[in-house]
Amino acid sequence: MRKKIFIAAALIAVALGAYIIAGGDKTKETAKQTAPNIKQLVNDYSSRKLDAKSASITSHELTVTADNNDKSTYNLPQNEFFVSIAPYVNKTHPCATHSLTGCQGEMTNEKFNVTITDRDGKVVIEDALQSFDNGFIDFWLPRDQTFHVKIEHGGKSSESDISTFDSDNTCISTMQLT
Repeated sequence: MRKKIFIAAALIAVALGAYIIAGGDKTKETAKQTAPNIKQLVNDYSSRKLDAKSASITSHELTVTADNNDKSTYNLPQNEFFVSIAPYVNKTHPCATHSLTGCQGEMTNEKFNVTITDRDGKVVIEDALQSFDNGFIDFWLPRDQTFHVKIEHGGKSSESDISTFDSDNTCISTMQLT
């Protein structure tokens, strides 16, 4: 019996040592990958169907940090740009890189009339859309273009020009409805 206990203790010590040597207590980052359906993955974090310690999105990648600090990075489509807009009346926050798990807008689960047109005036999006629990509305727009956005809600509206170039923000928190 003592021999079995000794062997079990030795195996646990070896496993613990291997875990520590391998950096099990540190953040692990996977190689960049392309998710089978990156848009659905982003939507699932935005709508909070999926949970993570953090999930943020730049103009080229989604980075997800799990509760155990494992980090996964996913490439975004080459021809589409993600942008999330939080219309507001009274309260907003400064933001450039959207945190799917951290940014919080004022107007949660509200319906908005949204019209987005390109530089030539062609309608790209014209729809009644509902914000998520985080108060944001997500969009996938063509890259390397400038757009005019108009958002209407309850007799108030806001208009702004946004663009989808490499250095542009993925979080728009400046559209105050007046």
